[in-house]
Amino acid sequence: MDFERKDVYTMEDLLRIMEILRSPEGCPWDRAQTHESTRANFIEETYEAIEAIDTHDQPLLQEELGDVLLQVVLHCQIEKEAGGFDFADVVNGVAQKLVYRHPHVFGSSAAGNEEEALKNWDAAKKASKHQETTTDVLKSVSRALPALMRSEKVQKKAAKAGFDWPNAQGAMDKVEEELAEVRAAAAAGNAEACMEEAGDLLFAAVNVSRFVHAEPEEALTRACDKFIRRFEKVEQAAIAQGLDMQSASLEELDALWDAVKNQEKKEQA
Repeated sequence: MDFERKDVYTMEDLLRIMEILRSPEGCPWDRAQTHESTRANFIEETYEAIEAIDTHDQPLLQEELGDVLLQVVLHCQIEKEAGGFDFADVVNGVAQKLVYRHPHVFGSSAAGNEEEALKNWDAAKKASKHQETTTDVLKSVSRALPALMRSEKVQKKAAKAGFDWPNAQGAMDKVEEELAEVRAAAAAGNAEACMEEAGDLLFAAVNVSRFVHAEPEEALTRACDKFIRRFEKVEQAAIAQGLDMQSASLEELDALWDAVKNQEKKEQA
């Protein structure tokens, strides 16, 4: 294989490596991949990079960003082989976008703060994508996003058009209203209505998170971590007491949970 091994590789080297891997003389696995077959890999690598950010692990972040870049290079090579775009087109496209959407940096507009900069970005984006109505803007939010993230983005964009509660209390009252509708659907045994109303309840909860400035995806991630941490302590306590969790009563398990919860609060005080 005509390729020089190096101690330090460049972006051009990476593109050449991917070209070789996808060639008839390259790797059978890489050669067989399509946009669709590596979709899950792309998602996984992105979340692993997010985990590195969350854990403040700089070496891991460097590695995971490389894995994300690998996905980008792979998809570009697939398109290049099909006669579509290539990596240079992707680079040009994002550079063009950055220049166009920052008129306060590369043009004559002004932005004295973050809010004004975002307004310039949104206005340029709306114009470039020919979004004439707020509905067009809402529909542009990717359906592939995690539902919590998509909900928050949709709500923020609707709020910019003036469709929003005046304060957090309105959003909280809506949660109570939606919860009552979930209860009614459950009491009626209507599975389809339960699905719809549960969705409305979650959407309303995201609205509350937005008003209290708690990013919903992060808030739920922390809640999951807290649940696992407390469950572990409950399980350990049950084992210590010779209690079988599967046959234990709800009251017994609830007592263990409350004990763990109260102990955590004491430690945090």
